[in-house]
Amino acid sequence: MEKRQLENLGIETSLLGFGCMRFPLTAEGKIDEVQSQEMIDYALASGVNYIDTAYFYHDGESEVFLGKALKNHDRASYYLATKLPVWILKDRQDTRKVVEEQLSRLGTEYIDFYLLHTLDRKKWDIALENDILSILEELRQEGKIRHIGFSFHDEYDVFEEILQYRKWDFCQIQLNYMDTEEQAGMKGYHLAEELGIPIIVMEPVRGGALANFSEEMNAKFQALDEQASIASYALRYVAGLSNVKVILSGMSSMEQVKDNIKTFSPFIPLNQREEAVIQQTRDILQARVQNGCTGCGYCMPCPQGVNIPDNFKIWNTYHMYQSYEPIRFAWAGLRRKRKANQCIQCKECEDKCPQKISISEDMPRVWADLNEKN
Repeated sequence: MEKRQLENLGIETSLLGFGCMRFPLTAEGKIDEVQSQEMIDYALASGVNYIDTAYFYHDGESEVFLGKALKNHDRASYYLATKLPVWILKDRQDTRKVVEEQLSRLGTEYIDFYLLHTLDRKKWDIALENDILSILEELRQEGKIRHIGFSFHDEYDVFEEILQYRKWDFCQIQLNYMDTEEQAGMKGYHLAEELGIPIIVMEPVRGGALANFSEEMNAKFQALDEQASIASYALRYVAGLSNVKVILSGMSSMEQVKDNIKTFSPFIPLNQREEAVIQQTRDILQARVQNGCTGCGYCMPCPQGVNIPDNFKIWNTYHMYQSYEPIRFAWAGLRRKRKANQCIQCKECEDKCPQKISISEDMPRVWADLNEKN
């Protein structure tokens, strides 16, 4: 198993990290503990030493299951990461209560990597208002957490502000060969590298969207190596970045565990032919974009409250991957009154759009494509 040095922390982690938000399920929708235990055991025996969960994964059962699954493993043989859901905190002392609850769930005396979960502008403001970081430092002094970081889901300017606020031990961002300009993106990766802050990567296969394409697109990868999975190329793309120390994969079957371990045992950088196929894949997916919205926001505000850029971003992503899965949470999270069906075709936005997009014509198309899946 490929290992990476986190020089600032003086530790070594496996390049592959076990993400614990997609364990296999029973018919009742609960974690299949037998299968999941086998997967955890196999991963640890194969050199994986970074395990990532969160307070709300599997409706709060992920941490509880891990507490049982890791009981027979030497605590010094793995690093355990979990996250603080800042949006549920009523005051700063709630932080301590949540951490104590997580320690109890996980059956451990300490958490190695502790993250402020899924930070965006609103959650970061909550963290600042409640002085959460001072509590985390107290908990670090008490030996209950060891390294402090955050996971991120917002635009680059918010990431830059958060990253430069303090000397973080690490940070976790979404990154893959299609999302180089999304959220923190490659710009955020380079900023973290410049500041000496190691990167943990989530969604390297974009929730599975980069693991399987059309037969024609898959054939291009299979011609490179019939034994390699499509997903392995996405993982290797991210692994080619030296400041990426852990790549998280939310594995839901033993087949996925074995394939990912194979990809990093050892890790082999992409060659020119493989990079060319990835570029061809990127070009094909980007060609499916329905309009040229750049998300600049000049069209806003809409008199009807429609979030025009977000509707178009979700719609374009849906068509790129020809699947609802990559946009499921984003579409569900967009408030009803801000969705495309609220558009009354007043065209006030079109006069302000630098890309000259026919917004009033595209909004009914957005609703027709996405509402049937909602």
